[in-house]
Amino acid sequence: MGIVDVVSEFCSLPRTRRHLKPRKQFQTVEMKVLIDCDGCERRIRKSLEGVSGVTSVDVAPRQHKVTVTGHVDAAKIMRRVAYKTGKRVEPWPYVPYDVVAHPYAPGAYDKKAPPGYVRNVVSDPTAAPLARASSTEVRYAAAFSDENPNACVVM
Repeated sequence: MGIVDVVSEFCSLPRTRRHLKPRKQFQTVEMKVLIDCDGCERRIRKSLEGVSGVTSVDVAPRQHKVTVTGHVDAAKIMRRVAYKTGKRVEPWPYVPYDVVAHPYAPGAYDKKAPPGYVRNVVSDPTAAPLARASSTEVRYAAAFSDENPNACVVM
């Protein structure tokens, strides 16, 4: 045992991790940003390039969609993109067509939505009653269903 080992024992740092901040949860942030050209796409990528915790950035210019994955905060990422690019940023408002029970209801159908997507009416309290089936609709639809053994035999 040399003098270096003795000195290093007295100068060592405590082994507790109380001073470390807890790591953010790994998540995917999807947002809608108006992307006109390749320059807009490049600006969005550069604005997210230096953010700590970002694992990957995926930009879909035709859908105006930006997907960021990593140990990040969604609000912080959206503020950063809005500040650096000067564009309006909002959370991705669309869900796949299969998720909504009535995709052509007035609140769900959106002409601006990308192909295969409709507006997320489940989280919108004003449009949710329009896109959900009422109990009478479900009852009438089940009466003529092939899966119902007591269905109408006329069909």
